[in-house]
Amino acid sequence: MQQEGRGPSPRTSARASRRGTCRRACTGPSARSRRRGETQVVKIGHVAPVSGPQAHYGKDNENGSRMAIEDLNTQNIVIGGKTIKFEIQAEDDAADPKQGTAAAQKLCDAKVNGVVGHLNSGTTIPASKVYNDCGIPHVTGAATNPDLTKPGYKTTYRIIANDLALGAGLANYAADNLKLKRIAVIDDRTAYGQGVAKVFAETAKTKGIEIVDEQFTTDKATDFMAILTAIKSKNPDGIFFGGMDAQAGPMLRQMEQLGLGEVNYFGGDGICTTEIAKLAAGAKTLGKMICAEGGSSIQKMPGGVEWKARYDAKYPNQYQIYSPYTYDATMLLADAMKRADSVDPAVYTAKLAESDYKGVTANIQFEPNGEMKNAAITLHHYVDGKKTPLD
Repeated sequence: MQQEGRGPSPRTSARASRRGTCRRACTGPSARSRRRGETQVVKIGHVAPVSGPQAHYGKDNENGSRMAIEDLNTQNIVIGGKTIKFEIQAEDDAADPKQGTAAAQKLCDAKVNGVVGHLNSGTTIPASKVYNDCGIPHVTGAATNPDLTKPGYKTTYRIIANDLALGAGLANYAADNLKLKRIAVIDDRTAYGQGVAKVFAETAKTKGIEIVDEQFTTDKATDFMAILTAIKSKNPDGIFFGGMDAQAGPMLRQMEQLGLGEVNYFGGDGICTTEIAKLAAGAKTLGKMICAEGGSSIQKMPGGVEWKARYDAKYPNQYQIYSPYTYDATMLLADAMKRADSVDPAVYTAKLAESDYKGVTANIQFEPNGEMKNAAITLHHYVDGKKTPLD
């Protein structure tokens, strides 16, 4: 029973005051975040071949994405009132379409917030439907077949030039700069290899070049002597190969063995790597090779030189070609999340279409179909075994 004239004690009043204050101020989102922990994990999926003959490409791609995630985690990014911790969920598709779709479904089931990849057009195209169906955006900086964006999925984006630009650029150079007249075409039967070879051949014909032979191989082959012998009989002054460096390297060696050392050799970004100098094993035919790469050379990228120095310090002797793009693709996803103030794919995906992101590789903006606006290409040749941009 409380005695008259006596109010609550100072200690009781203080407790009541704190309770009253907390009832009013401690129930909002920021307080709940503090009680539960302010950090929210955001997972970025990455898919590329990190096993098999294309593993050097895949590891380079994965390195680029990992490097971006590490950089993002130094920025103390706050989205939706929570500090974001980015993590990578890396999957291996072994450059196999079936494994690629399985990896895509695995990332969907894991409810990752976005995906960077895949490397190969043959894996990216079927995977893009999986991502569309589960509503997760993906950005590729490597797959170049134009068919990727034809379905019009709002979840599909590419930040590198496609094969229409690469194949045409090489054909124009062969005709206008080298004045070639007779070229044989080989492809590896993949979506990428067939696509870029088709564009090259069609463009070359419009420039007055005769396609003297069309041959095909596989993306697992290493013996090309029969194909090259048949081509030699047609007396070409150039050979175009639609495929990857794991096949182009041995092909260059075998061209030299067959006396095709003076024949010009062309290919898209699949052969435009540093690794091909090792795979060609000193073949002089490497000096007759010209390849096309989507985007600008590292030296001409807005942030290329500084970025490459950091990459080489972190991943010595692993750089191939696409890692600056997977770095930018990862950063692009985070940028869209920040602008949407949400990490929910259903909310932030629309912001990707509105991107105006100043990346390491370029200023990235998109056409309505997810293709990059004003995508550049660079032609390269090999001087003393070193990949060198053509002037």
